[in-house]
Amino acid sequence: MNTSATDTLAYNIDLVNTWQADPSYYYNRGLLTPDINIMEWLSRQIGKLLQELFGSRVMSEYGEVILIVLVVLLLLFLVWFIYKRRPSLFLRSYSQTDISYEVSEDTIYGIDFEKAISHAVTSENYREAVRLLYLQTLKLLNDEERIVWQPYKTPTQYIYEVRMGAFSRLTDHFLRVRYGNFEATEMLFRSMCALQSEVKKGGDT
Repeated sequence: MNTSATDTLAYNIDLVNTWQADPSYYYNRGLLTPDINIMEWLSRQIGKLLQELFGSRVMSEYGEVILIVLVVLLLLFLVWFIYKRRPSLFLRSYSQTDISYEVSEDTIYGIDFEKAISHAVTSENYREAVRLLYLQTLKLLNDEERIVWQPYKTPTQYIYEVRMGAFSRLTDHFLRVRYGNFEATEMLFRSMCALQSEVKKGGDT
């Protein structure tokens, strides 16, 4: 007598094929990563925000113009922000072959500025004279506690501290000579000396 259990399971291949073809039974789809286009999603989100701000009618008529204006404003803001942080990036680099300009560490300590500036002017090395004059101005401002000098600070940061037109123009001349391909002449140096005198007296605000 056969006492083994009877296999009551029957494989209906037609029914299984039907289930496999039915998307309702495709349970693995929840495990797949959706194909998302980040730019399209971001564009839709911006579009929704603009519609809430300007309304559907305005967006339908001027949506493209508004988007262009916003992009331009964003680019201008980025350029302005970078310029404020790193103005030297927007000036032409001086020639590395120009040996008349001695590049050394910019510090306000341990330098006899009067003697060094006099030597640079006598040698007609006005690039060096401009650099020294600017550093001397920073030392004067630091000694008077009108700025807090730090070796890592940028000239733009000192402009914000002083907030004086004469000092801003003095700094602009320094940046153009130091980081740009602008010629340092005796006339420019004399002009910077006059600006330094204004800074000493308090200058214009």
